[in-house]
Amino acid sequence: MSVDIDTVKRVAKLARIKVTDDEAGNLQDELNVILGFVEQLNEVDVEGVEPMTSVTPMAMKKRHDVVTDGDKADDIVANAPTGEDHFFAVPRVIE
Repeated sequence: MSVDIDTVKRVAKLARIKVTDDEAGNLQDELNVILGFVEQLNEVDVEGVEPMTSVTPMAMKKRHDVVTDGDKADDIVANAPTGEDHFFAVPRVIE
């Protein structure tokens, strides 16, 4: 896959980057090198390789999904200087 000048200018416009014609030529070359590298990655055989979250083996930290005693709105709002209907009451900032 290769990128032409029109595509470079379109991408620059979408990214809201001002690019001159000379810069567009340089960017075209750089983008083509990057896309060539990505195409090389597609050739790598990853059959049987499991995805990993880290380069060192480790177990994912998971919390236990247990039901807790919810319904503590009254206890939480009790610590506030003022509260109303299970909500914190704060002074108006914008009038």
